[in-house]
Amino acid sequence: MYNIPFLDLKKVNQQFKQEYLVAFEEFLESGWYILGDRVKNFEIEYARFNGVKHCVGVANGLDALILALKALNINDGDEVIVPSNTYIASWLAVSYVGAIPIPVEPRYDTLNINPELIEAAISSRTKAIMPVHLYGQICEMDVIMQIAKKYNLFVVEDNAQSQGACFQGKLSGSWGHINATSFYPGKNLGALGDAGAITTENDELAHQIYALHNYGSVKKYFNEMKGVNSRMDEIQAALLSIKLTKLQEDNQNRRDIACKYNNGLKRVGDLILPITAHQADSVFHLYVIRTKYRDDLQKYLSESGIGTMVHYPIPPHLQLAYSELQYQKGDFPIAEEVANTCLSLPIASYLSSDQVEYIIAQIEQFYNAR
Repeated sequence: MYNIPFLDLKKVNQQFKQEYLVAFEEFLESGWYILGDRVKNFEIEYARFNGVKHCVGVANGLDALILALKALNINDGDEVIVPSNTYIASWLAVSYVGAIPIPVEPRYDTLNINPELIEAAISSRTKAIMPVHLYGQICEMDVIMQIAKKYNLFVVEDNAQSQGACFQGKLSGSWGHINATSFYPGKNLGALGDAGAITTENDELAHQIYALHNYGSVKKYFNEMKGVNSRMDEIQAALLSIKLTKLQEDNQNRRDIACKYNNGLKRVGDLILPITAHQADSVFHLYVIRTKYRDDLQKYLSESGIGTMVHYPIPPHLQLAYSELQYQKGDFPIAEEVANTCLSLPIASYLSSDQVEYIIAQIEQFYNAR
């Protein structure tokens, strides 16, 4: 029997150990630990990777979303359209600037926000749309951008799970007016701690972010605005630069594993497998299956030495944190069904073919025994 954790971050990072050690020694010897050349270099590299003019490194993904909204002057009483099916951070960013998250259901197949439902959610107070590229698949950005243009709205991409994914050949994080990503350790491009970034083509927005994330200051001791302290650490930037060189390879390995899962599980039980939209691409940050036997299957796989996770067991509208919005069970049935049936399988690129086949075989055995 294999022992396959859902994600082994030690194994993810062990391949870079020697490069990390060299980078850390250079960082230590430099004597410069905040907003130095390592951050500048990573910002240049990630902007180039993402096909945009500007990247600003920040402390984490939530800060990236908050600062992006602040730069757009979204504040008290404004509304931001968000997916009903997402991690709560997408909603929290909207709340932290004083705005109101307005949920829109996902497509039942891709689980990304359904563009066909967005216009009905727009009101006179709507200021922005926040598409979340969930599980590694980019949203249908052409339609979303058309809607935004029609109603004079901003688009803020939440690209925390989909660095390197494309729609119509254009990368996630390069469609919106200003976009946020996370380098949380478990992401496809993960730091060894917290880190995030903001990407944009707009010079003025980039300038605002550079000021906002450093106490409102671009020039030391000269403060243009009331900012915050949300700076990417030099050491995290150095480590991310190393990992960025392997991101495309890692993403392709994930696609290959997802293909094996798709082929092996396509006719097993009541499983609903991930669907990728036409002209869209996924980097499979997560491989999420759905089944009404989710809890039993998770228990069976655990007993077989296979770690899984549920992303996410409670949708944001039913979280206690959003009780003031007075949503009830049944208000967003697709998000609720996903929360009750989804199960994420291991998909880290270090998985061997034998391990993937073992996971598939154990799922088949679960259904054969029912």
